[in-house]
Amino acid sequence: MSLLRVVVAVSMLAVSVANAETPLSRVMSEGQSTGDRRLNRLITLNDYFPFQPPKSREAWEKRREELRRQLLVALGLWPLPEKAPLNSVIHGRIDRDDYTVEKVFFASLPGHYVSGNLYRPKNVSGKRPGVLCPHGHWANGRFFDAGEAAARKQIEIGAEKRLEGARYPLQARCAMLARMGCVVFHYDMVGVADSQQIGHTAGFTAEKDERLKVETELWQQNFMGLQTWNSIRALDFLISLPDVDAHRIGVTGASGGGTQTFILCALDDRPAVAFPAVMVSTSMQGGCICENASYLRLGTGNVEIAGLFAPKPLGMTAANDWTREMETKGLPELQALYRLYDAEQFVMAKYYPFEHNYNQISRELMYSWFNKHLRLGYPEPVEEKPFEPIPPRELSVYDAEHPRPKDATGADGVRRWFREQAEKNLMAVAPTNHDALSRFREVVGTALRVMLGSPPKGEDVSVVHESQPVTRDDVVIRRMILGSKEGPERIPVVALRPNNNGPIRGTVIWVNPEGKVNLFEGDRLASPAKALIQRNFVVLSPDVLGVGEQSPVKRVIDQRFVGYTLGYNRPILAEQARDLMFVAAFASKTCPPAAVHLVGWREAGTVAVLARAALGSDFGRCAADVVDPLWRTVQNTQDVRLLPGALRYGGMPAFAALCAPSELFVCSDEAERWQRWTAAAYTAAGAVESWTYRPGRASAAEVIAWLTR
Repeated sequence: MSLLRVVVAVSMLAVSVANAETPLSRVMSEGQSTGDRRLNRLITLNDYFPFQPPKSREAWEKRREELRRQLLVALGLWPLPEKAPLNSVIHGRIDRDDYTVEKVFFASLPGHYVSGNLYRPKNVSGKRPGVLCPHGHWANGRFFDAGEAAARKQIEIGAEKRLEGARYPLQARCAMLARMGCVVFHYDMVGVADSQQIGHTAGFTAEKDERLKVETELWQQNFMGLQTWNSIRALDFLISLPDVDAHRIGVTGASGGGTQTFILCALDDRPAVAFPAVMVSTSMQGGCICENASYLRLGTGNVEIAGLFAPKPLGMTAANDWTREMETKGLPELQALYRLYDAEQFVMAKYYPFEHNYNQISRELMYSWFNKHLRLGYPEPVEEKPFEPIPPRELSVYDAEHPRPKDATGADGVRRWFREQAEKNLMAVAPTNHDALSRFREVVGTALRVMLGSPPKGEDVSVVHESQPVTRDDVVIRRMILGSKEGPERIPVVALRPNNNGPIRGTVIWVNPEGKVNLFEGDRLASPAKALIQRNFVVLSPDVLGVGEQSPVKRVIDQRFVGYTLGYNRPILAEQARDLMFVAAFASKTCPPAAVHLVGWREAGTVAVLARAALGSDFGRCAADVVDPLWRTVQNTQDVRLLPGALRYGGMPAFAALCAPSELFVCSDEAERWQRWTAAAYTAAGAVESWTYRPGRASAAEVIAWLTR
C-alpha cells in the first residue's frame, strides 16, 4: 500500500473513531469549534465599514427605505413623536457690520429646550437660504475659544489665516455664511453651552442604576435619538422664520456635528445641501454616546448613511484622523452611487493634511459648495472675511429678563415624554380591525425586522459541515453545521428523520434552553422526539448562539453605554431568533414552508415566537412557552435576554400578534396583555380559531397533540 493510501486510511479511521465517540447530540468532537465568528468577534466602532453601492437605482431606492427605517428604529423615532409647539423666544440682537446675531431658545418637546444663536444678513430682501450649524465636541461648544496660543499655531501651519477665525472658528463659520446671504442657526448639543438640563455624557446612559439602563434600552431611548430629535426641531424652527426659503436649506457641522449633519440629512427630506466635515469614513464611526445607539450600524456604516442624501449635493472634508482615506475609501463608492442618478458632480470629498478640525481651509471649501448649490450668487473664489468676535458670555441665551423656563425638565421628564409618545403611537395602530392590523404590521413588523434582520432564503443557507449519519431505532440521525456564504453564522443542528417509507407530514424545529441535547436521553431518543418521529415528522433541533456547542459567547456589553456594543452587534436574543430563521429556511428547501413548525420550551419559547413572527405568513404552526413576556426580570445590561426596543413595541404579546393568522399556541402569564394585542390581532385577521392561549405551562404531550392533529 502506498504511503498516501496509508495516510488516507488512517485519517478515515480517525474520523470514524471520532464519530463513534462523539455523543449523538454533538456535531463536532469535544473541544472543536463550529467556526461561528459570533462566538469570539465583536464588531466595534473602530472596525472597517466599507460601502458596496448597488447595481441599480431601483435596488438603492429599496435599500434606502430599509436603511432609513433602521435608523429611525435605532434612534427611538419610529414612528416619529408628535411635534408640540416650539414656543420659540428670539431676543438680544447684536449688530455687526453686515449681519446680526440673536439669542434663541425653544422647546423641542415639552420641558426640554434647544438653545443657540441666529445669524442674519443685513440689507437683504425676500426669503433667504437657511443653514443649520450643529457643532461638534469642541470645548464649550457654541462658546468655543481656542485661545490665542493655539490660534497662532493654526496660522503658522497654514490651517487658518486670521487670528479671530483661528480663535473662534465656530463663530467664523456662522458669520461668513450670514454675510453670504444665509440665515444661520447655530445650536447647542445636549449638555453643552446653554443646554444644561441633561449632561452630555450622562442623561440616559451613565446612570449607576443598572435597571434604569435596561429600561431605557427596552424603550429604545438614547442620547443620540434625543439629539437627532433636537436637530429635526431646529430645522422646524429655521423653516418657520418668515425670511427663510424652505427650499434652500443647508446643514453643516464637523466631528460630532458632522454626525448630526449626515444623520439629519439621511432622515429628513427638507435639507437641500449637506456638508459633514471630518466624520464620514470607513474607519472610526463616532466615539460618543451622542453618535451611537443599539441597532444603528448593523450591516451599515457612515459612508452608506451619508449616501442616503443622494442625489442631493453632498460635500465632505477629511483630515489627518480616521477620515484620512476618504478620497480613496468611501468617495469612489459614493460617486458610483451618485452615478445611478447621473449626478456624480454632486458628491465631493477633499482631504487636508491637518489634525481633526473645521479650519478656514475647510470652511472656505464649504462656502464655495453652499454658494454653488444654494445659489447664493456670492463672488468666487470665496475667502472668509475678517469679523468681530462676540465674547462667549454675550452669546448666552438666558439672562435675567429671559431665564430658563420654569417647566424645564431633566432626564426623567424627557424619558417620560418619549415613553408616553411611544405608547400613544402604538395604541394608534392597535389591531382593532383589518385596516388597523395592516398599520400595526407596518410599525411593529418594521421594528422587528430591524432587531432580527430580514429572514434568509433557502438558497442562502447550506450545510457547511456534516458528520457521518447514524441510524438508531429506525431513525436516521444527521449532525450538521448550517451556514451562509457571507454571514458569520455556523449553526450546529441535529436532524431526526423517520427511516420508513411513510409520507413525511412536516418538519418540527424543536428549540430548548439546553439545545439539541434535549432530544436525547443518553444514547436514546427522548420521549417527545419519539412521539414526533412516530407521527412521521422530521425533527430539527439547533444549538442557537450561546447554547450547547455555541457557547460560551465571549461578549461583554460596554458598561459605558449599551449602544457601543449593540449598535454594531445584534443582541444575543435576536441572534438566537435569527438562528431559528436560518434553520427554518433550510427546512423549507425540502419541505413546504407551511409544513415547517416551531416549538420553543421555557426561555427558548420567546426565541421561537420572535422567529415565527419575523418569518411571515408562509410558515406553519408555532407552540411556545413565553417566560417573562415583558422583560420584568431583566435587571442588568449583561443579561442575554436584553432586547432593546422590546417594550417600545408592546413586548412579546405584540410581537406574537405579527404571527396572525398562522396557528399559534402560547403558554405564558400577563393574560391581559395577550388579550390586548395577540387575541385582538387574530380577531382582526378573522382567525380567532388559530390562536390558543394557556396560562402557566403546557406538557409536551399536549403541545405535540396540538401540533400534529
